[in-house]
Amino acid sequence: MTGMTDSPVRGGLPSRGLRFLLARWRVLLRLTAWSVLETGQTFLIGYGPARALDDGFLRGRPDVGLAWLAVAGLGVLAGAYGTARVYAAVAALVEPFRDRLVERVVARGVRTGDPGSLSGLTQQVEIARDTFAGLVMVSRSFVFTAAGALAGLFALAPPLLLVVGPPLAAGVALFAATLRPLARRQEAFLVADEALAGHLGTVCPGLRDITATGAEAHIAAATGERVKAEFRAARSLAHWGVLRVASLALGGQLPIVLLLATAPWLLAHGVTTGALVGALAYVTQSLLPALRNLIHGLGTSGSRLTVVLRRLAPAGSAETDGTGGDGTRSRTGRRPGDTTNGSAPTADGRTAPAGHSLPAPSPPALSLSSVTFAYGPASAPVVDGLDLTLPTGSHLAVVGPSGAGKSTLTALVAGLLTPDRGTIAVAGHPVPGPEAAAARVLIPQEAYVFGGTLAENLAYLRPDPVPEEELLAAAEAVGLAPLADRLGGLCARVDPAALSAGERQLVALTRAYLSYAPLALLDEATCHLDAEAEERAERAFAARPGGTLVVVAHRISSARRAGRVLVMDGRSTACGGHEELMRSSALYRDLVGSWAPAPPRRRSEPALSLRDADRVDAVAGPGLAGDGRHVVAHGPVGQVQAPGDLRDGGPLGREG
Repeated sequence: MTGMTDSPVRGGLPSRGLRFLLARWRVLLRLTAWSVLETGQTFLIGYGPARALDDGFLRGRPDVGLAWLAVAGLGVLAGAYGTARVYAAVAALVEPFRDRLVERVVARGVRTGDPGSLSGLTQQVEIARDTFAGLVMVSRSFVFTAAGALAGLFALAPPLLLVVGPPLAAGVALFAATLRPLARRQEAFLVADEALAGHLGTVCPGLRDITATGAEAHIAAATGERVKAEFRAARSLAHWGVLRVASLALGGQLPIVLLLATAPWLLAHGVTTGALVGALAYVTQSLLPALRNLIHGLGTSGSRLTVVLRRLAPAGSAETDGTGGDGTRSRTGRRPGDTTNGSAPTADGRTAPAGHSLPAPSPPALSLSSVTFAYGPASAPVVDGLDLTLPTGSHLAVVGPSGAGKSTLTALVAGLLTPDRGTIAVAGHPVPGPEAAAARVLIPQEAYVFGGTLAENLAYLRPDPVPEEELLAAAEAVGLAPLADRLGGLCARVDPAALSAGERQLVALTRAYLSYAPLALLDEATCHLDAEAEERAERAFAARPGGTLVVVAHRISSARRAGRVLVMDGRSTACGGHEELMRSSALYRDLVGSWAPAPPRRRSEPALSLRDADRVDAVAGPGLAGDGRHVVAHGPVGQVQAPGDLRDGGPLGREG
């Protein structure tokens, strides 16, 4: 229970909760008044049957017994009426609590561009409201039920309090002592469970890639650690849960045993049969259910409320957060190259206030120093001792054969993988880290488009509303404008399943173009576009003011457009311009040769090139020249092709 009007530095959740309640003392007074009716109902549940037995049925006066039972029934009706009014009073207490949470979440979202604000406004705020309401109900119910039951026991026979009171107090005290450690372990379990779920949500869609790169052992070890962490948290929580069960047994069930065991002594010391039956009714029908609800409510829901409130109202300054993949969100508040407060751009893209100079050069857009990464302790490094520096405004194409580590490199730069050795920095910020995550945007091969309007998809990475003119300009620059017109404009609803892979890539590219992140990582993000559309998109990213572009290329044209080309082949790498690498890198020349356009095909041949690095065609057909009698790829076992069916009549790549 907490109020949202106070600064986090002015106290913790308990003190803020107390201030919130004291500020609403009138609501608490009304809640107390209606709860007194429930106290009366509890009092009559045991007292009415006791009087009905002692003064009525056991004395041969059934009319008196029935009258007392009728009084108990009227007490139940009065209690039900009070309970109905209690709900209205609880709503008057809970809804302001929810409003305070919404105010705080909105304020934090506006101030920091927090991507968790949407979740905070929906699921987490509703969880907090419902849990808070439940805690108010169970706590109030236990207090007033216990008061009514103890008053009834004293009215029936004071010795009954000596039997019921001490174990009840001991059970409540034991439960109170376990609240704080139980809440900590409940929170630790929730954090471990969420960490495992998030890890599996990342791993499961990429199982094919994990197998292809030989990363099974690495991923299995990381997953196993998270499973073990959740197991340890669950075991610790279970150990403390035993004490919760013990407190229920001590405070709610032991009094029943004691009443039955001490019945002869009680009857011998003036306690009537009706009073003993009434005491059993108090314990079984009132105290035990109220204590059970209190223990389960505070023990579970209370811990959950504490966790949610800490997330919605964190202490200290607003936190930053970076997400990976196509969901990377930047919250710098400026587009690359923007200037504010009268500042002017310098030659290297930096800004300085008017009349002042910058004493030190800006850090490079991307730097890697001796970076090494392998997918397992026994695996060969995919990236080995890589050094790379990209100034702001650079355009780098990354090329290499399949499995050479191109996508691994982008994942390392994006912070999705951690290098075994070496350091990575984006705009001077270490990777992984929230500042580095905010300065880069990663567009993977499989583009993500969600159900919603086209404008919502395009503005997803922006914390602020994006003007329609800016959306249209970005769509025109990247090449999305024709698709936007065909869909019906920016306000048209998007059905991801109805879009082709290339259309989804155009949406994701425009979304990344609109982000504030200065470093764009295109991991084969244009592989489903034709050459003309790919060129237009890449040139748009390369022209962003203050932006830096890294492209994992799958066409020679991408490498030709780039200012620098990084050739990767496991342990060996080469970096330079296109013409320079054509002279110095045999692998690059081989890759350029495999990218050469193929002769025109007949209608029956595949629409896309199926050549591999050895320049072997997966499907044979007329017009293919070669040195004769080569096995046809994907053909029946033993099938061979006649001479003249391979393209150039010469040896296969890397042959001879």
